[in-house]
Amino acid sequence: MRHLENYALGKWTKGEGEGQPLFNAVTGATLFTASSKGLNFSDMMDYARKTGGGTLRKMTFQERGRMLKALAMHLMEKKDSFYQLSYATGATKVDSWIDIEGGIGNLFAYASLRRQFPDLPYYVDGDMAKLSKLGSFVGHHICVPKQGVAIHINAFNFPVWGMLEKIAVNLFAGVPAIVKPATVTSYLTEMVAKEIIASKILPEGSLQLICGSANGILDHVQTQDVVTFTGSAHTGKMLKSHPRLIQESVPFNLEADSLNAMVLGLDVKLGSAEFDLFIKEASKEITIKAGQKCTAVRRLIVPENLIEAVQQSLSKRLASTTIGDPQAEGVRMGSLAGLTQRMEVREKVNELAQTQKIIFGNLDQFNVIGADATKGAFMPPILFLNDRPFENTSCHHIEAFGPVSTVMPYKTTQQAIDLSRMGLGSLVCSIVTADDDIATEFVVGAATMHGRILVLNSECAKESTGHGSPMPLLVHGGPGRAGGGEEMGGKRGVMHYLQRTAIQGSPTTLTKITNQYQYGGKQKILEVHPFRKYFEELEVGDTLITEKHTVTMKDIEDFADLSGDRFYAHMDENSLEGTIFTGRVAHGYFVLSRAAGLFVDPPKGPVLLNYGLDECRFIKPVYPGAIIGVKFTCKEKIDQEKKTPEDISKGIVKWLVDVYDETGESVAVATILTMVKKKNQK
Repeated sequence: MRHLENYALGKWTKGEGEGQPLFNAVTGATLFTASSKGLNFSDMMDYARKTGGGTLRKMTFQERGRMLKALAMHLMEKKDSFYQLSYATGATKVDSWIDIEGGIGNLFAYASLRRQFPDLPYYVDGDMAKLSKLGSFVGHHICVPKQGVAIHINAFNFPVWGMLEKIAVNLFAGVPAIVKPATVTSYLTEMVAKEIIASKILPEGSLQLICGSANGILDHVQTQDVVTFTGSAHTGKMLKSHPRLIQESVPFNLEADSLNAMVLGLDVKLGSAEFDLFIKEASKEITIKAGQKCTAVRRLIVPENLIEAVQQSLSKRLASTTIGDPQAEGVRMGSLAGLTQRMEVREKVNELAQTQKIIFGNLDQFNVIGADATKGAFMPPILFLNDRPFENTSCHHIEAFGPVSTVMPYKTTQQAIDLSRMGLGSLVCSIVTADDDIATEFVVGAATMHGRILVLNSECAKESTGHGSPMPLLVHGGPGRAGGGEEMGGKRGVMHYLQRTAIQGSPTTLTKITNQYQYGGKQKILEVHPFRKYFEELEVGDTLITEKHTVTMKDIEDFADLSGDRFYAHMDENSLEGTIFTGRVAHGYFVLSRAAGLFVDPPKGPVLLNYGLDECRFIKPVYPGAIIGVKFTCKEKIDQEKKTPEDISKGIVKWLVDVYDETGESVAVATILTMVKKKNQK
């Protein structure tokens, strides 16, 4: 029997004492012991802030993104060993896939997010604000990594995903982490963490692990730290009220288990594709991970005319669910994570049975394949019927964290909304409907009480990830009972670990600070065309002043013939009454196209291709006789990694295209992107 190790201050260490025994959820055998006694939490946090944080904060978003990609690829190579140990948690192959590869998928998702961030250690947020009449005094916002540590206190049900989905975000933001998995399944978290540390992909100090108790760690938090908690609402609220968190104004993200609902739309008929989808999805959500998911369906809200049909169809499907050793052939549902969890679920089932009827399942009579039901933490799916859900309300506030759900009737969509809201806040709610009007009414009416709403029908079912799967680039969390927190969400999640600061000054100064050209800032007028320069040679602010072109009526006629755009403002001077135009006006896209003719340098050079157009505004009408020119300025540079050794070393350059007329006023402004070759190809 091995003693699990903690990773602290750059080394693996066993906690002092005998430690807490950890069991195989299927056989009941003791596997490991875990202890954190002897760890100095204050030193661990200082080590994270200075050693790990110091390195991460110097890395750019592009470097951090590539780091996460490398880590994800490494863990994918090692995943088979994770699966083998995951069976001991009671998880089936499908359950483990959600936990293991779902967690690694979060690393990939946040690695790809680097394309939305600058090649800087910090983020430039939004657009420049003009704060003065002449534009010499402006404002902006930057978001810098917090100089603290992310403390993640995770639940027992997802020992891999729980860690990886959180550290993906804080590491990408440039903040180190201390991970505290629930001790009961921490042996799987430890295995993954050992692979992470052994890979040496992460900077030292950016990840530490506590397998035993972390009681007392919040006594040492500081104002730059962030604390996240996933688990019961009771424990979460207790931690959230810790005096040190309040004193230091430390952000605390709470994701609590909730009474998630699934609604069958009034439009759905027995035998329809949507009816079958509802039964399939409900059954899956009851049995996946043996119902031990914070997103699992606890309430099934069904039109009253379909109550009996749903009972029969769902019971039939649940009856085909084979329970037992996850490694045994044919088993579709494993055990709960431990005997303690089984005892707690049974207690909640008995509480719920006081006010509603069990219509499927028996706590004491069920078959188990390949294991001993008395030694493992097994329990069967339990389905309740509550025929008076507005009066018998226990199902709206008692959660059995296992394969347990309650069916209840409703008459109108508003009643379905009201019932869904009676859970007082959930992580996710679903509605199965083919009627978009019903979907709209439900979503708008129910949204304030749910962190996520899935609208499921036959049109999206084939590719839908389902009710219970939070997506890395969408927010995960919910109001009220669900904790009021928010994590993941792509760029939104990253912002939780950054400090947004308003900056004010001249456009030139803010250009230097942001490393992005700010309109009105000083420009470096080039004698050599910028398309002759390699990526490394270009500097933000480099500007080309082009030759000029006089717009003619023939330009307008020719562009209309070429493009097929014969909008009246360009072609019919008799239709301009009541418009802002005083005559036939040049096409905005002609102005932009002619601008390209002015700033493009035709011969082959470092510029590999036009990568796209980020933004474009047509500010002032351009009439025949107007003389236009372009100020072409290097706005931002973003490095790109080589995908293969044979790939060309290159980067993306954003250019400000400022098209002006003979009065000096801008008539069009755009941002274009070019892919530019590097001089050094090594």
